[in-house]
Amino acid sequence: MSGPRRIVCLTEEPTEVLYALGEQDRIVGISGFTVRPPQARREKPKVSAFTSAKIDDILKLAPDFVVGFSDIQADIAQALIRRGVEVWISNHRSVEGILDYVRRLGALVGAGEKANAYVDGLRRGLEAIEREAAMLPRRPKVYFEEWDTPPITGIQWVAELIRIAGGDDIFPERAREPLAKARILEDPHEVVRRAPDIILGSWCGKRFRPEKVAARPGWEAIPAVRDGQLFEIKSPRILQPGPAALTDGVADIARIVRNWARRPVPA
Repeated sequence: MSGPRRIVCLTEEPTEVLYALGEQDRIVGISGFTVRPPQARREKPKVSAFTSAKIDDILKLAPDFVVGFSDIQADIAQALIRRGVEVWISNHRSVEGILDYVRRLGALVGAGEKANAYVDGLRRGLEAIEREAAMLPRRPKVYFEEWDTPPITGIQWVAELIRIAGGDDIFPERAREPLAKARILEDPHEVVRRAPDIILGSWCGKRFRPEKVAARPGWEAIPAVRDGQLFEIKSPRILQPGPAALTDGVADIARIVRNWARRPVPA
């Protein structure tokens, strides 16, 4: 076995990737938020959340490589680096970034060929969804909400997956912002003005409540609210920048868009 042999995954996506590549025996610790694949929760000790980690527990596992995601985990990374642990924190935010992440992680653990083949399969799946979406009779305007108090709209890979699935994100300028604070809607009435046909919610780990969204002042004028087109996409399927978003998440969006596009046009 070449590459690191004792890997701690601070977030779910490296765990999912390593299992997909058949390299799960290298993993010695995972995030407590991990749900994919299900066996990881049964097989691996949970040593981190997203904004915090059990540093002493991680050190007891004697990792030779720790993988995390985003600037939010900078303090965790610093604490481990100061204790002599090698850490890789990725910060990808786009569909291409996710695909490149899979390739890089595979290369880092000595499974580059398997990673390349896996990425090729993921890309073929996205291309198939995009081809099917191109044949739909119309494209909906879509509002994706990542959090409700305050309302935060979706990040770049979500907006890109909406486009691939046949819709158009109504806040493309905000989707390019990597930090959640830059995607806060200071004026939620802007959603009313942009008039989405579909509202998708994934409230970062808590249940989406479409009835609460529909009851917001003035939102009854939104086509999506008027027509009952409010749907939840589970957070693990869309909000983590890993394979799940490129398979299950985009499939959920595509199904919702397809059903909308094939409905009779309101008179």
